[in-house]
Amino acid sequence: MRVFTIGDLHLPFGGGKPMDIFSGWDNYTERLEENWNRLVSEDDLTVIPGDLCWAMKLEDALPDFEFVSRRLNGRKVIFKGNHDYWWTTQNKMEQFLSEHGFDNIKLLNNNAVIEGGIAICGTRGWINDDGQPQDLKLLNREAGRLETSIKVGIALGGEPIVFLHYPPIYAGEENTYILDVLHKYDIKRCYYGHVHGRLCFYNAFQGERDGITYKMVSADYVKFTPVLVQE
Repeated sequence: MRVFTIGDLHLPFGGGKPMDIFSGWDNYTERLEENWNRLVSEDDLTVIPGDLCWAMKLEDALPDFEFVSRRLNGRKVIFKGNHDYWWTTQNKMEQFLSEHGFDNIKLLNNNAVIEGGIAICGTRGWINDDGQPQDLKLLNREAGRLETSIKVGIALGGEPIVFLHYPPIYAGEENTYILDVLHKYDIKRCYYGHVHGRLCFYNAFQGERDGITYKMVSADYVKFTPVLVQE
């Protein structure tokens, strides 16, 4: 049993918005399926930190969930990204998963998932700017959700590892709201997505800073190949 992660799949099946119009995204669903199933076994778990698909409504996302559940090996943990417009209430999503037999998909939403001695914790995050009142509100909310998730993970007895959608450090700017929570709970590893194309190489911070190792796992950056988190 191992844990992997890969973000920003941007699946096109329910939303009618294929990504192969962008450089590097040619045949991406086929490449994703091949690479995923070559590495990930049915006993493994993969965290998808946001932007699962382009569907606007949950019912429209059905073919995307079918792809993730039935064509990609193993169990999955998903949470909201900035393009997951289909995301709705916890009860509706749980009912949707149950009704369609997607029992190998779990939601990360103000909670944590224990797997292989680690606690999978996380939240969407937000942009690194508190200049507007609405941004300040969202930054505080996302920091609170992250802290709730980490507390649950610690209570479950695992080492908390954090997954975010938005990068907490980007283009020289820092999301101090998120970073304060990471340092408060002595988090050692943080994985994130959201960034694509050339910005992956120029603006997205990766590596160790102040005791935390950051790694970007956007699908195009990792060549549509899940990244190993834990053996």
